Amino acid sequence: MKDNLLEKGAIVQRDRETYTIAPHIPGGVVDPATLRKIADAAEKYGAAALKITSAQRIAIVGLKEEDLDNIWADLGIKPGAAVGLCVRSIKICPGTTFCKQAKQDSLGLGLKLDEKYHGMPMPSKLKIGVSGCPNSCSESAIKDIGVIGTSKGYTLMVGGAVAASPRLGDVVAKELSEEEVLEAIDRIIDYYKNSGTKKRLGKYIDDVGLENFKAQVGL
Repeated sequence: MKDNLLEKGAIVQRDRETYTIAPHIPGGVVDPATLRKIADAAEKYGAAALKITSAQRIAIVGLKEEDLDNIWADLGIKPGAAVGLCVRSIKICPGTTFCKQAKQDSLGLGLKLDEKYHGMPMPSKLKIGVSGCPNSCSESAIKDIGVIGTSKGYTLMVGGAVAASPRLGDVVAKELSEEEVLEAIDRIIDYYKNSGTKKRLGKYIDDVGLENFKAQVGL
């Protein structure tokens, strides 16, 4: 039985013979030239499908193992962190860059987070959502770290998840500036990385207690 080829950014498919790769597209914002490159590569290597993922990527499905190195070379794009114990994705809504509903620049903030944390090793998988208004199109309340823009700044949430045991994130701070959000997330991630746990962030918070967790990370 073949396994995932993590070093090639490849995930084995149901047939146990073919693989999917997901080029990293920060915030899901992509230019036409990159879309053409992905489409051309998919055709060249006989992909079974292109699948838009919940992590704002385009997965290229049904590739042969022997083609993985060549397709990555043709693409010239870093792999998305789709599996493994790491920061998997930073999901970002359009924010004030494009959306009339937005209260804050979620796209700008989210791209800063993506650049710093995407793929960083973690005790468990960790997902981040950044939304520009309370409509929360990035599903911030069900991310390990969620940020929601309001007219008075950003609300910060921690511990959200879906999976087998869904958990809504806990609000740990309100009316933060962008700089304060970045500093708080840095403290949260540093504390979690050095906690010694192997549990996902929400389960770890349940173990240590929310108020204790907030005190430890300075919130």
